[in-house]
Amino acid sequence: MPKVYSGDLTKMFDISGKKAMIFGGAGGFGEAIAEGYAANGCSVCISSRSEEKLQAAVARIEAKAAPGVKVMYMAGDAGDEEFVKKTLEVVTSAEGLGGVDILVNAQGINKKMWSYEIDTEFFEKMLHTNITSLMLTSKYFGNWMKNNNLEGQEPVEIVPGQPNTNKGYGKIINFGSVRGIRAVANGGGGNVPYNTTKGAVEMLTKAYAADLRPNIQVNAIGPTITYTPMMVGILPPDENVRNGIAGSLPAMRIGYEVDVVGPAIFLASAASDMVTATTIYPDGGLVATS
Repeated sequence: MPKVYSGDLTKMFDISGKKAMIFGGAGGFGEAIAEGYAANGCSVCISSRSEEKLQAAVARIEAKAAPGVKVMYMAGDAGDEEFVKKTLEVVTSAEGLGGVDILVNAQGINKKMWSYEIDTEFFEKMLHTNITSLMLTSKYFGNWMKNNNLEGQEPVEIVPGQPNTNKGYGKIINFGSVRGIRAVANGGGGNVPYNTTKGAVEMLTKAYAADLRPNIQVNAIGPTITYTPMMVGILPPDENVRNGIAGSLPAMRIGYEVDVVGPAIFLASAASDMVTATTIYPDGGLVATS
C-alpha cells in the first residue's frame, strides 16, 4: 500500500539511521548535502571520479558527522553502467552501508558555448554526464529500493515488459537548475548545452516518479547561480559584488552551497512523502520573478 506518515510529528524531518548514496559527492552541492546528512545521523557513501578528492571530502564530512555515522566512498564514473552496478553491490552489502534509502544525483559538468561554436563531442559528453548517468543510477538504485525496502512485505516477481509492482520505499533527489525551465535572457550566455541537459533532468525526474511509484519519491533541486568551488575564479571574489549580480531578486543575493542542504534533508525525510515528480527551487525568487 502507499505509505502515509503516522509517526511522531516531531520526527517527520528525522533522517537519522538512514543510508544515502551521493553521486558527485566530492565537492560542491554533493559534499554539502553529505555533510548535512551525516550531521543529522545519516550514513553516506559519496562518489566521484577523483579518489584524492573523495578522500579529502570524507575527512571533512566525518568531522561534522554525528556519532555512529558511517562515511565511505566509491571512486568511478557514474556514467559507466558497470561502475554503477558495482557501487550498488558494495553500498548495499554488510561491508558497505548495509542498504540504501536515499539516492542523490549531484554529478554534472558544464561548459559555456555559443551556438555557432558548440563542440559536438563535449555536448555529447554533457548529455552523458548530466542525463545518462542519472538514468543509470536511478535505474539500479531506484529499483533496488523498490524491491528491497519492503518493511516486511513479500517481494513480487518482476515480469519482463511489465512495470515493477513492488512497493519498497526510498527517495531520489536529482540536481536540476533554474536553467532547466528558464533560458538566460539577452543572448543566452552560451547556455544552449547546459539548458538542454537541465531541461531533460526535469522530465527524467517526473518520469521516474511515475515509474517507481508509489513509495519512492523522485524530486529535483533546481538552484540558481551558486558560489561553489566550480565558480571560484569565475564569480567576483568580493561577496558584496557577487551578491550584486542577483540584486534584482527578492533574496538580493546569489546562492551558497548551504542553501540546498535544507531542501535535500526535507526531500530525504518522511516530511516529503506526498511530494514527488516536482522540483524545489532554492533560487532567491528567480523563477517566480523572471
